[in-house]
Amino acid sequence: MLSAFFIRNTRFAMVISVVIVIAGLIAMQALPVAEFPEIVPPQVQVTASYPGASAEVVTATVAAPIEAEVNGVDDMLYMTSTSSNDGGYSLAVTFAVGTDPDIAAVNVQNRVALAAPQLPPEVTGQGVSVKKQSTSMLMVVNLLSPEGSFDRLFLSNYMEINLRDAMVRLPGVGDASQFGGQDYSMRIWLDPQVMTALAVSEGEVAAAIRQQNVQAAAGRIGAPPGNEGRAFTYTLQARGRLADPAEFAQILVRANPDGSVVRLGDVARIELGAQSYDAAAFIDGSPTAMLGIYLSPGANALATADAVYAALDRLAERFPDDVEYSILYDTTDFVRISMREVVVTLFQALGLVILVTFLFLGDWRATLVPTLAIPVSLIGTFAVLLAAGMSINTISMFGLILAIGIVVDDA
Repeated sequence: MLSAFFIRNTRFAMVISVVIVIAGLIAMQALPVAEFPEIVPPQVQVTASYPGASAEVVTATVAAPIEAEVNGVDDMLYMTSTSSNDGGYSLAVTFAVGTDPDIAAVNVQNRVALAAPQLPPEVTGQGVSVKKQSTSMLMVVNLLSPEGSFDRLFLSNYMEINLRDAMVRLPGVGDASQFGGQDYSMRIWLDPQVMTALAVSEGEVAAAIRQQNVQAAAGRIGAPPGNEGRAFTYTLQARGRLADPAEFAQILVRANPDGSVVRLGDVARIELGAQSYDAAAFIDGSPTAMLGIYLSPGANALATADAVYAALDRLAERFPDDVEYSILYDTTDFVRISMREVVVTLFQALGLVILVTFLFLGDWRATLVPTLAIPVSLIGTFAVLLAAGMSINTISMFGLILAIGIVVDDA
């Protein structure tokens, strides 16, 4: 009966078809594009560091207080944690699908704040990080030195300062983090034999470094109200934090009653290196810095990838000589190929319908009706996807291919 109604009212059917096509075209511009649908539950990651502690100590002093407070947070499904012998601690809290990641991160942050007074000062001094863990990776950017002019430490720091900050500002990018990232750090190797001979403890060395490697405010000279007769006010510039191994070597560890002094360079070997060497990234045996870029929920993967490529090309103009970037992993490649194949399948189906219908009916006017029904139905499908809160991904593209067969049969 419904088909007979539209056959008798052709103009009404044409108007409905035009409305469906317009709605589908508008929905195509608004639909998010990704490799997979949003089926992975959101996660919030808590990270902390206890330098010099073993995995057992980290578990007892860091993991236990934090997990006792975080356990049972709203909408939590489960949580997993890792304590390592380098003093690192990581906790991943998984929430139910559909939970707002921002609200989940705030709830976890509040629970971690309750555990902060129970943590060692060395842990709270370095900070406890709580952030959303994006599970939808978009691509991986590598920074390398083809001629070997720069080491991995330089590449990692250059990427952190110049690339990562630019990437996280792009629309659609939820997060960007390095794999095995390294930060410049002053490494101090204590000599236990010399320390024993001079009766110097590790605590004295650590206290001396904390007291003398500081950024202090020196104040002003001639500030009101005690500036009568002075025309100028001077801000004092004091020496700040130490910058190279030679300056650290002059740190005074102890002053003896006989007038002799013990400096840091007397009891330790000092060098500028990486804060941690626990992880490393290589391409064909050459050191590289590796940055993972994650997609924000509901973002268009294709548009975001294009923005990342454009930003990298712009930043590459300021790269030092013998520094270049490469992208070895890009999830949008598969999405682009899938969409292209869907379009090819659509045109193949259209050609098949036109050919078969014309052969059996022998009339081009009768052939026109089922031919027009196919694009109207398929384009209108995107409006339904948008209304249902779905995205354009490899799964929905596979469903669209199946729908093409059904529409062809009906036509």
